[in-house]
Amino acid sequence: MPPTLLLPAAAAAAAVSLAVYILGRFVRSYFSPARDIPGPPNPSLLWGHLREIVKAENSVLHEQWLEEYGPVVRYTGMFNDNRIVTMDPRALHHVLNDPAYEKPSQAQRNLAAIVGEGLLVVEGEEHRKQRRVMNPAFGPTQIREMTDIFVEKSLQLRDIWMSEISKSSDSEQAKVDAVSWLSKLTLDVIGLAGFNYRFDALNPAGAPNELNQAFSVIFQAGTEFSFFNVVQGFLQGYFPVLQHLPTARNRRTAHAKAAMTRIGRQLLAEKKAAVLAEIRGEKGKVGRDSVQGRDLLSLLVRANMATDLPESQRMRDEDVLAQVPTFLVAGHETTSTSTTWCLYALALAPAVQARLRAELLGVPTDAPSMDDLMALPYLDAVCRETLRVHAPVPSTVRVATREDVIPTAGRWVDRRGVEREGIRVAKGDVVFVPILALNRARSIWGDDAHEFRPERWERLPEQAGKVPGVWGNLLTFLGGAHACIGYRFSVVEMKAILFTLVRAFEFELAVPKEKIVKRSVIVTRPVDTSDGEGKNRLPLIVRPYRR
Repeated sequence: MPPTLLLPAAAAAAAVSLAVYILGRFVRSYFSPARDIPGPPNPSLLWGHLREIVKAENSVLHEQWLEEYGPVVRYTGMFNDNRIVTMDPRALHHVLNDPAYEKPSQAQRNLAAIVGEGLLVVEGEEHRKQRRVMNPAFGPTQIREMTDIFVEKSLQLRDIWMSEISKSSDSEQAKVDAVSWLSKLTLDVIGLAGFNYRFDALNPAGAPNELNQAFSVIFQAGTEFSFFNVVQGFLQGYFPVLQHLPTARNRRTAHAKAAMTRIGRQLLAEKKAAVLAEIRGEKGKVGRDSVQGRDLLSLLVRANMATDLPESQRMRDEDVLAQVPTFLVAGHETTSTSTTWCLYALALAPAVQARLRAELLGVPTDAPSMDDLMALPYLDAVCRETLRVHAPVPSTVRVATREDVIPTAGRWVDRRGVEREGIRVAKGDVVFVPILALNRARSIWGDDAHEFRPERWERLPEQAGKVPGVWGNLLTFLGGAHACIGYRFSVVEMKAILFTLVRAFEFELAVPKEKIVKRSVIVTRPVDTSDGEGKNRLPLIVRPYRR
């Protein structure tokens, strides 16, 4: 074929392949038994309900559909995909624990473009192998050893805010952006606790950090919010070749990923060398449970090189390296977002803020241990209530890899009027896991389920015991094989930050409450609409607390 005809022929072949692919998805969805599930009418054969979901606050539409159509609802995704949502605890327990349900392949590819093939992405035996090796690094003993890092950085932020107040015009208060400052704090924490790496993000005089800049570029590329970017993400997930188009965004991302990989390899080489020196010093043996070299990467490398670990269970260097961006995303963004929402909730609830402060001031030290933090019941209730009402990751999805019947705790009626005790799904049907919606379900928490009220944890509702989550009678950290491995790390870090800041300051919102809205891309962030720009920020007024 003449060269001048190659490009048109390739384009035509690609168009035909795309058409066949989309047609196949339409046919598969049409013949699925999920078509019998009640739900809202499909507004678009191409987009399904995607436009409506992107425009709405996360989970609100799903909650409305469940109230209107019953306990099991079907709606449509792109290319007419069947999507099923339910808050039935037995059904969600099945989906989260049965290996037949995995993250959709397009979601895996999109996530891998941000964090690589780490624990957040892989499935099946590879996931089980990585988790087995990584588990020792996230045990209570290891988190206890890291608590002083959480406290040290929290105290540094406290002192910075005190300095901001002293420089203000009346020296009585200052306006700060909680999103920016808490993001810097948790980045510093995961740098030290994750890799023994100093980002110095809280240091205003610090030089720009290459790893910080690389991570920011990669993460920002995956979290820019607009309908176009959401659709682009979906298309790149379905057609990975689109990730390699020579766009300015793709070039920036590729350059940043190369820098992150290079720095990650340097860190990995340093940790391996340290473990080899330890092995030589201990007569050729090293155990998986040692806490020497307490950062997460050192603990992971040590566990992976342990002499009592079978060779077949070891992770490759590439798999260990993939945990660097995984730690950064999972250990940085979610905790900073959770703590930001907690300060938002406390700013709107002065009585809760005062009661919490009174409990914290009863501890006779500025540097509490993990055990000190875990012994504070109202701090625990405030953290649980924040993670209930403001779950940083509000939802996730799983796709059925085979035909199945998902058991339900209660009966429900399909579109044909048939009473069902399970949900029949076909291979390829998607189950939406409504983390936030279940966390604030009125059937569990009562009519005030959407309100921030920490006192509810003093008397736990019986129904809360059925929530299939790994922590706190909540779905915030998921459950099953893919439950968040770092939930202890996140909870203790959040408590350390709140302990330090609430003892030192009084908080109130710097803008009207209605000007702060939620936007969800990977995590749910506050967006300030007061100036019409809609930036990710939470303006707070902070005042020193006078005893």
